[in-house]
Amino acid sequence: MVHKEHITLGDLFLSSREKGYSGLPILSVTLNNGVVNRETIDRRTETNIEPDSHLLVKKGYIAYNMMRVWQGALGRVHHKGLVSPAYVVLKPTSLIDTAYAEYLFKSPRLIYLFWAYSYGITKDRLRLYFNDFSKISINIPPISEQRKIAQILSTWDKAISTTESLIANSQQQKKSLMQQLLTGKKRFEGFDTNWVDEKLGELCNKVTDGAHHSPSSVNVGYPMFSVKDMNMYGFKIGTARLISNDDYQSLVKQNCKPELNDILIAKDGSILKHCFVVNQNIEGVILSSIAILRPKLEKIHPNFIAQYFGQDFVKLYVAKVFTTGSGVPRIVLKDFKKIKIQIPTVKEQQKIASVLTTADQEIDTLQQKLSYLKQEKKALMQQLLTGKRRVMGKRRVML
Repeated sequence: MVHKEHITLGDLFLSSREKGYSGLPILSVTLNNGVVNRETIDRRTETNIEPDSHLLVKKGYIAYNMMRVWQGALGRVHHKGLVSPAYVVLKPTSLIDTAYAEYLFKSPRLIYLFWAYSYGITKDRLRLYFNDFSKISINIPPISEQRKIAQILSTWDKAISTTESLIANSQQQKKSLMQQLLTGKKRFEGFDTNWVDEKLGELCNKVTDGAHHSPSSVNVGYPMFSVKDMNMYGFKIGTARLISNDDYQSLVKQNCKPELNDILIAKDGSILKHCFVVNQNIEGVILSSIAILRPKLEKIHPNFIAQYFGQDFVKLYVAKVFTTGSGVPRIVLKDFKKIKIQIPTVKEQQKIASVLTTADQEIDTLQQKLSYLKQEKKALMQQLLTGKRRVMGKRRVML
C-alpha cells in the first residue's frame, strides 16, 4: 500500500525506552562500524549502570548517539542487547526497512538534516533528540523497493569487506616475509654467504636532505615536496606547492633534487613513516624533512634498504635511539650514517627485494580495487537513495 500523505521520520520510527535486563551483551554505537559489542572496542569504558537501567534493543532496531549522529554515529542492531540510556533507540514501523534506513541515514542529505535539526551552543554540545528527529521529512520508495536497494548495496559492502580482508591477509603475509627474509632466517637456494654488519654511511655515496629554507609559492612552476606529499610508492600527485624556475634551479645546484635510485626517507615528524626508491625522473625538489640516501650500487640494492626501513621494529629502534628534539621529532643526518644494518650479497639483496616488491604490488592492486569499490558504492548510493535510479521500474513517490 502506498501512503500519499506527508511522511516524516516520526511516521517511520517510534522511540523505544524499554528497560533491559541482565544476561544480555552491552552494545555501543560507533562512528565507523555502527552498533557493536562493547567488549570489541579497544578503548572501551566500564560502566556502573545496572542492566535494568540500560535500554533494550532488538534485532532490526536502530540506535544513535544523539551527540554524534550528525557525524554518522548510528547503526542497525543485529541481535538483542543493551545500550546506554543516553542513546536514542528507534523501533521501526511497518513502513520502513531498517537495512535500507541505515544506508539512507549515512547519506550526505540525511547527515546534513541530522545536523540541521540538532540543538546546541557548540558542535560539542549538539544533540538530536527524538522529538526533533521525528520532524524530519523524508522521501522514500515503497518497502519492496527499499529492500531491493538494501540488498544491492549490501552486495557491494560484502565485496568491500572481502577485499579489505584480502588486503589485511596480504599485509600480514608480507610482514612475515620481511621478518624471514630481511633477517636471514630464510634463505633462497644458492645463497649461503654470511651476512655482514655495515653502517649506512659506508653503503652510501651521499646522505643529505632537502632545502632548509622554503621559497615563495607561485601558481605555475616546479613542485617542492615535503613529508605530507609522500607515500610508500612515491610522491602524491598534485599536493605539493609550486616554486619559481629560478628557485628550482638554485635548489637543484644544492642537491635538493632526487636522482634515479636515490632512497627518500621521512626524517622529520613522521619518522621513517614513508620510504621509497626513486625509479623515474622527478621534476621537483624536496624540503629538509626528507632525507636522501644515494646508495653505492656495488654494495647495496636500493629496494633492499627501502624494505629494511619498512620493518616495524626498525622504525621503533631508530625512533627510540636516534630521534632528537622536544617538539617535532627528527633524525639528524649524521645519525643516519651511524645506523647499522646486516646485509647479504647484492645478488641476494636483489632477490629479496624482488619478492617483497612483488608482494607490495599485489597489495597495491587490492587497494586500488578497494578504492574503486568504495567509489562505485558511493555513486550507487547517490543514485539509488535519491530516486535518480530505480530498481523496481516504478515512479518514485512520497510515502
